[in-house]
Amino acid sequence: MGPKKKKKASGKNKLSKAERLRIQKEEEERRLKEEEEARLQAQQEAAARLEKERLEREQRERLEAKDQERRESELAELHSLEEKFVSAEQWKTDYRAYAKWEHYIGCDGSPDPTVLQEINTFMSLWREDPNEDIRVVMEKGKEVLNLIEKLQFLLLDTPANEITEKETVQYQETILDLQNLLHQKYNGATEHLLKTDNMSEDSNSGNVQAVIKDKNVTLCIWANLKKNVRFKNHVFYDVRHGFDLPKSLAVNSVAIRIFHTHYDHVSPLWLQCQSAPKLKILESKEVTVDSKENVEEPEEEEQKPKEESSAPPEEEMHSDGVKSASSFEGSTHNIADINEKTEEEIEKKSEIFDILSQVQIPLMQAEISEKDEEITDENIVDLRQFVPVGGVYHIDVLQLPPRAKEIKNWSMVEVLDVGLEAYPYPPESEEPEDGTHPPIGITLKLSDNVIYFEEPVIARWDPAGKQWQTDGISNVTYEKDTGNVTFEMDAFYTIALLQDAHLNMPYQAWELHPTGTDELILTVTTAFAEVQIQVKEHQVMLSSIVVEQKDALSHLTGKWMTPVHLTVVLKKAGINIFPGAYSHSYVCVNKKAPLVEVRAYQQMALVASAFAFGWSKWNLESGEEQVVLKVSEHLQADSIKDGDWSLYMFDGQRAQKLKITEASEAFSEELEDDSEFHSTFYHMLKDFASSEAIDKVKKANFLFIDTVYQLLLATRVLTYS
Repeated sequence: MGPKKKKKASGKNKLSKAERLRIQKEEEERRLKEEEEARLQAQQEAAARLEKERLEREQRERLEAKDQERRESELAELHSLEEKFVSAEQWKTDYRAYAKWEHYIGCDGSPDPTVLQEINTFMSLWREDPNEDIRVVMEKGKEVLNLIEKLQFLLLDTPANEITEKETVQYQETILDLQNLLHQKYNGATEHLLKTDNMSEDSNSGNVQAVIKDKNVTLCIWANLKKNVRFKNHVFYDVRHGFDLPKSLAVNSVAIRIFHTHYDHVSPLWLQCQSAPKLKILESKEVTVDSKENVEEPEEEEQKPKEESSAPPEEEMHSDGVKSASSFEGSTHNIADINEKTEEEIEKKSEIFDILSQVQIPLMQAEISEKDEEITDENIVDLRQFVPVGGVYHIDVLQLPPRAKEIKNWSMVEVLDVGLEAYPYPPESEEPEDGTHPPIGITLKLSDNVIYFEEPVIARWDPAGKQWQTDGISNVTYEKDTGNVTFEMDAFYTIALLQDAHLNMPYQAWELHPTGTDELILTVTTAFAEVQIQVKEHQVMLSSIVVEQKDALSHLTGKWMTPVHLTVVLKKAGINIFPGAYSHSYVCVNKKAPLVEVRAYQQMALVASAFAFGWSKWNLESGEEQVVLKVSEHLQADSIKDGDWSLYMFDGQRAQKLKITEASEAFSEELEDDSEFHSTFYHMLKDFASSEAIDKVKKANFLFIDTVYQLLLATRVLTYS
């Protein structure tokens, strides 16, 4: 039998046409119903959103109206607090007059470097002094360095209205004259040392050498008496500097000097006296408030390296032995007739805080003409970006002068009119076969009192062009572990090791928190280091610097000084957290409107005795016209927990508490529930602060407030983080 045939599918499995139409009709009705429901829901949501926006707008308008109603009274209360800045300025003015008077009546024999007749007499007497003993010169050099430091700090420290252009030029010229005289004296001492038998002899080579040092200089001298080509290199083991000479020098009567000055008297004076940003206060008649452009400083004013400073520390202001601030406080009646101020003058000065756009911020507003300032030669070091760190090394080859001879009981030496002479290298009269002269090998042991975060740039000083250049130096090797750097030079040069001035910018984070009555700590965290600066009343102190989880620069910690003094010593040690006039050209900054930034620093300082402040990531998202920062009331010495922080936004005219936190997914200006607008940070914080905190703010010392303000202006944490 064959296979059975399959039966055709039954018609029962097919939908009839009517059934299909019915199903399609039901689906269409369901779709229309869903669309209608979605439309109604969208309408309801839109209506609810509009209603919410209306309520929020009405609430915002009520809050703005309320803020406007009390604005005048709040600003009046703020201005009464801001009188503390005026008191601080007056105190510092009186102190400067008092310090000058104390020097005048002290009669300690030291000249006043600001009095031209006194300083010229001092220099003339030393120039004519025949004593060239190196130890005597070093001791006198301390006094000269002290005089130079006084003038440098005067240029950094003195407000523009207390120093004339003529005085500024005079101080700068005096600094240069003192620097030149000091170097001339060290040259004379070098010649005297080479002529005498005061150097130790190397038993192997028969040559003599000496290493003489103090906290300011290290002088290394080697005299090639035997002229043996086998002894063409030498290491000064006391300091681990060394050299390797070409054969032509090893067989000649030469001396090699490595003279390390721990200061820099070579770089241009503007670099040595460069200050951190400051607030320059003008009389009201000099100011208009129509636009933000009015806060810009004339170009010539931008070049003046002066900075507002806090008062000096209790023990000493600098190494010059100026009387203590506490002594000044107990003796202010002695200078009442020296610096008398009328009530009208004080009132006029206090008017500067009525409109904060009456300020000028020369270094914060610096506009650089790239066309004029651009450096096209790649061998020239841009001193706006790189700065010498660790002093200067004067590396010289010298003609060996006639040495003293002992005849019976007499020591006789030939006196030459030319003085200390450099030995020509490379020699101009000789042409080498391959077109080049052999290089000089140099090894330098870097100072332990300086931090190099990266391999330093080695540059030579070009006296003709008055600039540092990198050509003529080759085969550089930097050993970070040992602190040694070796290189070769095609001639003898004055050498500096330069570091990028902005390695520690922008900062990764910062925090400012009180630690006691009129005390606080500012912590700045950078890519390389964590720097803690303590403020106590009118002084600052470096608490710690942690680099690679180790404490560094212990010789600087624990010493009270003025804010401007701290900026100088930290920069010299390789730690720069103080933006300068050109820093914005080399750092990716979080740009903020200058007046907003200044107002924020000022009002932060006013409440810093009871409130902690910290970096917020939302400050990057808030735009140029507003700053966002973390704030927490902080009356105890314990650490601040993440949950204790609140976010506040400030635009210079209005402060508000934000609803978002650091953990929020997006930035929002939405107000915190049950919060309001206020015209000042002080009144905004007052809404949530304890009476104890507000009482502490009102009682804060005016010098403490001013010092915190100067420190915030110097670090500019709101734009360089």
